Amino acid sequence: MTTQSNTANLLIELGTEELPPKTLKKLTDSFSTNLANEIKKLGFSFSDTKAFGAPRRLGILLSNCERVQADKIVEKRGPAVSVAFDADGNATPAAKGWAKSNGIDITEAERLVTSKGEWLLHKAIVQGQSLDNELEGALERALKQLPIPKPMRWGSSNAEFIRPVHTVCVLFGREVINLRLFGLSSGNTVSGHRFHGDFRVAIDDASEYIDTMRKQYVLVQYEERVNEIKTQLEDNAKSLGLVADFDQSLLEEISSLVEWPVVLTANFETEFLDVPKEALIYTMKDDQKYVPLLSENGELSNTFLFVSNIESKDPSQVISGNEKVIRPRLSDARFFFETDKKTTLASKADKLSTILFQKDLGTVAEKSERVAKITQIIGESCGFSAHTLANAKRAALLAKADLVSNMVMEFTSIQGTMGKHYALHDGEDNAVALAIEEQYLPRFANDKLPSSDLGALVSLAEKLDTLVGIFGINKIPKGDKDPFALRRSAIGILRILVSNKMNIDLSALVDSVITTFDDKLKNAQAKEQVLAFLLDRCKPFYADLGISSDVVNAVMNVTNSYSLSDIDLRVNAVAQFAKSDAGASLIAGNKRVSNILNKNKIELNTYSKVNTELFETNEESALYNAFIDIEHSLTSETGNSDYSSVLSKLSALEAPLSAFFDKVMIMTDNENVKTNRIALVANVRLAFLAVADISVINV
Repeated sequence: MTTQSNTANLLIELGTEELPPKTLKKLTDSFSTNLANEIKKLGFSFSDTKAFGAPRRLGILLSNCERVQADKIVEKRGPAVSVAFDADGNATPAAKGWAKSNGIDITEAERLVTSKGEWLLHKAIVQGQSLDNELEGALERALKQLPIPKPMRWGSSNAEFIRPVHTVCVLFGREVINLRLFGLSSGNTVSGHRFHGDFRVAIDDASEYIDTMRKQYVLVQYEERVNEIKTQLEDNAKSLGLVADFDQSLLEEISSLVEWPVVLTANFETEFLDVPKEALIYTMKDDQKYVPLLSENGELSNTFLFVSNIESKDPSQVISGNEKVIRPRLSDARFFFETDKKTTLASKADKLSTILFQKDLGTVAEKSERVAKITQIIGESCGFSAHTLANAKRAALLAKADLVSNMVMEFTSIQGTMGKHYALHDGEDNAVALAIEEQYLPRFANDKLPSSDLGALVSLAEKLDTLVGIFGINKIPKGDKDPFALRRSAIGILRILVSNKMNIDLSALVDSVITTFDDKLKNAQAKEQVLAFLLDRCKPFYADLGISSDVVNAVMNVTNSYSLSDIDLRVNAVAQFAKSDAGASLIAGNKRVSNILNKNKIELNTYSKVNTELFETNEESALYNAFIDIEHSLTSETGNSDYSSVLSKLSALEAPLSAFFDKVMIMTDNENVKTNRIALVANVRLAFLAVADISVINV
């Protein structure tokens, strides 16, 4: 029997044509995860994995991987001894058949004795499988699971993959494992860097792969390239006294384009800086994958950074080439900007009647009219001034006008921002211009919120119009399908309402929004569904703030409020209370009281009458007196939404309530005493329920 399998590092690399940069990271992670899982399923152990992904290769290294599985002992139980032999001790046909199927003589069978009887037993040795025989199938299964929407064929082969495959390297230590994949035989050769490296290079040992490829000017580890690019960008920017403007997604996309990153510095003419920086930054980042440089106060520099895939002997040639590439794009942006300024934003808004928002909900012009009305509804509810309301209406009517501008039609992601610049050029109020830009905030999770009241008003109105309108025509999000990004809009609505402490009744607000659609909405349940949808988003909203869902449930179980301001006050008060010293004990006490009330089918509506003359213990009196001491102040503080104070005062009941449960038997045989004790703890429970049902909190 094999007691220990031989182990070595297993290297697999698929050498390909350039892989799609937007999906390379996902392909890298998926290939590594899929293959590791397939090999685990087959029963081959390994100690660690490293994933490799570069523009022309996908790979994985499994450290200390087994080549041959350990032999296994499989116990095969036969018939019971009582039926395996007859009265004379001769094997029955059933026993003989079982022995034959296991390739043994009946005399070789062992016995399995249990408390339930005795059976025949055969311990069979199953030889471990070889990785050589299983790896090809594991690779094929792993590759089929890759996120490849449109595989391609190449040459005369029927093989399919996201890009043509030219090499299949499969090394176990220093030895090639032979297999066929994509019509290719496995070997130990890979491709070096397209310009600096060898066309084919042999890997002598799987453990030498990373170092060998580095000598071939290829950083095969995805994260290493990302970190190298980030370091070079920051160092170059620092040397210039500027700040490199990039995020993780841009870093990853650049990393997916190069195998040997070299950051270089280039410039463009200062005259282009007259164009709004957002347009220039957009074309640099999105079109060219360049990295803009900003001053400390956020002003765009005419110097920028780019990442080359070669270490040129004459970098000036590479720099000049990239400067030539960016110049026409910047010229286009300047042309669009100058052309757009020839007409006012208001005149552009007149063209919105030709753009359809949604076939059942009308044009963008109609949406703008509705948003303007909704800003007035929200603004009046919050007590904003007449001046602010007038500006809100103006901002709403102009908010979508930049959609017909040349600049936004070319650079779609800067809509709103260009509207702000055109509004300022036309002499619109600064607050109106800012609100036009802030209408889309927050765009994604943890994105910044509108900085102004006007921006918050327009953003809320815009999101509510979309949310109510789409629900009103029964286009409710299902599963992961949410084409109008309603979940994101709902979270944005919650964040704005809570952050700005807008004490608005959502129920009344949704009613008002529905009226702005006239007869366009056909879903009679739209209001209820929108409210439920919004409140359902409270859990992920508070989860982002580090507040658990059971705290949110505790509040939602008791409140009929549709005011996010009130809900927020309760949630934060309960979250803090749950962390306090008294919290855990009082939560446990509430769970106990809830169970007693449920068991006795007692519904809580009003305070129950407690008869002090039926008290038989000091603990009953102590709990009652502690409750009476705070009872009168609880009602007024609850009415003032001072929930933190309510819970703070209720914390004084921790000791007497604990003593009561320790010393007093509630379910006594004396029916009157039992009822009185239940009434006492019911009053305590009801006081907590004025804030939240803390019995559902997990501590």
